[in-house]
Amino acid sequence: MIRYALACEAGHEFEGWFSQSADFDDQAASGLLVCPVCDTRAVRKQIMAPAVSAATRGDAAVSPAATRAMMMEAISRVRSHVEANFDYVGDRFANEARAIHEGRSEERGIYGEASPAEVRALVADGVPVAALPPEPPKKTEVN
Repeated sequence: MIRYALACEAGHEFEGWFSQSADFDDQAASGLLVCPVCDTRAVRKQIMAPAVSAATRGDAAVSPAATRAMMMEAISRVRSHVEANFDYVGDRFANEARAIHEGRSEERGIYGEASPAEVRALVADGVPVAALPPEPPKKTEVN
């Protein structure tokens, strides 16, 4: 798999995974690549350094602590992006997500709270939802 850093004409940055390098060109030419934020099809590859593995036989694996730190950073970035770019709808999340899905409300990214039963009902009805990563603990709260 090949990972490309992508951007749309509005400057939204995201990534795409492709089986081979020609797949990006084929999908872009067919209009299959869409910005997940604004739905534009004007998507381009960004300049990025190739991923080069420095590990050789005998090198130690990444420590569990380093892996945890990387995961916590990624979770924090996802949560920050959602909080900065999506509309907070509080406990109206299930109703608003359903209204957007059914075309009764403006198409936009939202986040908020929903009960497990509400989430199960949304998923059963084909409404696309995902759990927002929890807020990482503050450094002052960690032992």
